[in-house]
Amino acid sequence: MVVSFSAVVLFGVIVFLLMKKAGLNVAHGIVCILFGFFLASSSAAPSIKEGVQGAVELIAKIDF
Repeated sequence: MVVSFSAVVLFGVIVFLLMKKAGLNVAHGIVCILFGFFLASSSAAPSIKEGVQGAVELIAKIDF
């Protein structure tokens, strides 16, 4: 759950920054949000979630 919330905040900030700095307009931002919403309710959502969690666990194991 913590990873999921952090990812939502991170991607929300990225979309906001793209809208402000990279020329992404509001309509594109809304499409990004709707895509994420519908992707979360699709049959691909569990696989994506497992992949992201695996990547986070892999990054957590790296000693800096």
